Amino acid sequence: MKKSLLQVGTALALGLCSASGYAHFFLDYPASWIEQDERGDPQKMGPCGGTLADGGTRTGIVTDLEGGAMSRLAINETIYHPGHYRVALARRINWLPADPVAVMKDTENGPRSDYAPIAANPLPPVVVDGLWQNQERRTGPIETEFRVPNIDCEGCFLQVVQFMEEHPGFREGGFTYHHCAVVNITANPALPMDEGW
Repeated sequence: MKKSLLQVGTALALGLCSASGYAHFFLDYPASWIEQDERGDPQKMGPCGGTLADGGTRTGIVTDLEGGAMSRLAINETIYHPGHYRVALARRINWLPADPVAVMKDTENGPRSDYAPIAANPLPPVVVDGLWQNQERRTGPIETEFRVPNIDCEGCFLQVVQFMEEHPGFREGGFTYHHCAVVNITANPALPMDEGW
């Protein structure tokens, strides 16, 4: 009996540690290109989610967006971690940018990510950087709007990543969680075309 209680207690403690040590988010809109569970998994591997063991099951969903217009971006942060989000857009999955680069610090528990530089005026392929920057515990739905580049882009990849501060960066994905949506963007002919995409 004592051994069973000890095993349950240890398992519970490990579960709590993993919940506080790993952030998770569910991509609500635009729709994810792979199926997500209630926590948003699988989402560890770059550039668009999955894990080494599970590359993810494709949904086949494509979201239509209007170039030059504001579009909704909605997530559900299911497990908290301090840090920020970044949004990028590329015509091909292998053209998405590298993950944010962690600036490290030494702690009692070994090296941890302190922060990642945020571009005040991001250039393509980054659309928005430093989004939802936060160091206070939170979970739940979060949403905003972003300006869609005024381009024609069929089957493009809209990537949303979460950079985690105070994290050791081990395992697949390092300091970052990844989600992507496949989007068809139709440029607005009344607006100038955006360059660099």
